Amino acid sequence: MIMRQLREIWPMALAAMAAGTAIAAVIAIEAGVADNPSGRPVRGATLKGVAEFQAITDAGMRSRALFTEAAKVITDPRCINCHPASRSPTQGDAMHPHMPPIQAGKSGTGIAGLNCHSCHRFTNTTLPGSRVGSVPGAEHWLLAPASMAWQGLTLGEICKQLKDPARNGGRSLADIHRHMSTDHLVSWAWHPGEGRRPAPGSQEEFGALIEAWITTGAECP
Repeated sequence: MIMRQLREIWPMALAAMAAGTAIAAVIAIEAGVADNPSGRPVRGATLKGVAEFQAITDAGMRSRALFTEAAKVITDPRCINCHPASRSPTQGDAMHPHMPPIQAGKSGTGIAGLNCHSCHRFTNTTLPGSRVGSVPGAEHWLLAPASMAWQGLTLGEICKQLKDPARNGGRSLADIHRHMSTDHLVSWAWHPGEGRRPAPGSQEEFGALIEAWITTGAECP
């Protein structure tokens, strides 16, 4: 078994070494199979548009319904893997523990000797022929602050956390909308690289839902 795994890993590790990503390749391959092991292109689930909620005449009910729809993105593994209950990220649609084990540290980018950028580059790194497809990456790749941990929380708890400047990095609701609709790390969720299913809908649709949620009172479910 071990020899078979080594035979699988070695050719890909050599190819990655030429691109300067040998560590990332070996670690990713060890971590298991891709979310999409077939290798065929995958599409995320859909999101309802803002117009589909206009029939809800009560503004508070409409606001809560809009947040619940937007939460399909917030609670998707593409997002919530980096908003863990601990200071260690999770991986994949199954949200299994990150391999190799890593702690975010105060910076959110790992600790000396094993930080996020040891494997995660400024863009996704494709691994041809591997079982995982690619190593995810984006500029300033890091874990969310501990105050913004989402795993294990209800939608109502996440909603209240998002609105709380003491926990959301001092952001106003306008800042939250700007972050959700334009931030490049949020954008990664719809461009996660080979072997991964993207988040539901699109960032534009997600941003519109967040904006409509705010304008209807930012009510929490």
